[in-house]
Amino acid sequence: MEIRRATTVAELTAAEHLYDGPARPEWAERFLAAPGHLMLIAYVDGAPAGMVSGIEMLHPDKGVEMCLYELSVAEPYRRRGIGRALTDGLAAVARERGCYDMWVGADTDNDPALATYRAAGAGDDGAFAMLTWDFTDGTPSAG
Repeated sequence: MEIRRATTVAELTAAEHLYDGPARPEWAERFLAAPGHLMLIAYVDGAPAGMVSGIEMLHPDKGVEMCLYELSVAEPYRRRGIGRALTDGLAAVARERGCYDMWVGADTDNDPALATYRAAGAGDDGAFAMLTWDFTDGTPSAG
């Protein structure tokens, strides 16, 4: 396994089977151009087997923290340490960039994700509510 930072639209679109939906080249370009956005891709035999994306967040009274935005490992490659290696890789980048912490939101019943994050050293801050606004239909709604 090799983990590399994605730097091209081609790399991001080649990993689209790891996302929730198809990659859009214009969004991939925007992702790469946005300061603080990054994606690490794990390759097995030259093929994308997993990915983690992170976003640096800055606040005037806190400094910079890293949000682990999404982690995905293709089904045939699960339970081989790829998710943990990707999480560790993102944490290393966060440290290099001077982030004071890294955080992720995870569903409390997502046992594989929780196990991966805990194995990579994350502590549990307790349950929280996530509220969302859906702007896809023009009407905000809590989700």
